[in-house]
Amino acid sequence: MPDFRSKLETFDNRYPGRDYKIEIVAPEFTSVCPKTGQPDFGTITINYVPRSKCVELKSLKLYLQSYRNEGIFYENVANAILDDLVAVLDPQWMKIEAAFSPRGGITEKVSVQHVAAV
Repeated sequence: MPDFRSKLETFDNRYPGRDYKIEIVAPEFTSVCPKTGQPDFGTITINYVPRSKCVELKSLKLYLQSYRNEGIFYENVANAILDDLVAVLDPQWMKIEAAFSPRGGITEKVSVQHVAAV
């Protein structure tokens, strides 16, 4: 899988001493099923408690669009996004939820999370 992480940009959190949660919802996520080549559609929800950095939204949008033609399973999508965002942001806590539209009458939702070591 290509390295999409370099597309992510950050900005300084002006309130690093305050615990607060950021929720970002991307309802137009697309990727490709690696078995069938058919498009997959879903909603990616990102929740995190920042430390010193926050993700810049336009760069996040471009990062997520990088998956548009990528053959990748649902489970790998959620884990790859978590790995990339944790590497770039180093949050206190982060949860990624990838909820995909029905395919063959079946829906799937994948949730993964990161908790920083104290």
